Amino acid sequence: MVIGLGIDMIEVERIAEKIGKDGGFRELIFSNNEIAYCEQKKNKFEYYAARFAAKEAFFKALGTGWLEGTSFNEVEVTHTENGKPGLSFSGETANIIGAMHFGNILVSLTHLKSVASAVVIIEK
Repeated sequence: MVIGLGIDMIEVERIAEKIGKDGGFRELIFSNNEIAYCEQKKNKFEYYAARFAAKEAFFKALGTGWLEGTSFNEVEVTHTENGKPGLSFSGETANIIGAMHFGNILVSLTHLKSVASAVVIIEK
């Protein structure tokens, strides 16, 4: 049963600008694994933007928005061997989300040169 649906769209340039500034935005928002993954890509800011959109879409799917005690860099976009995206959680965020006893969390990502988007569906 679907209990939450979230969608988000972000301009790639906006993410590129934030990452380009000294201020720790990249480390605040993305996990070490996500940073390593995106940095190896030719159009890395498209990949960062898609991951940012997935995190925003996830919190929208919760129906609560960002939750106190959770961190964006503890919500990680992962991939199966076949490339299917998913989400994993670490730290306090894993404890908070784990206590909600969700079933599947489905993720879809897309990006172009100028825009990235993600959809997240939470099942019980």
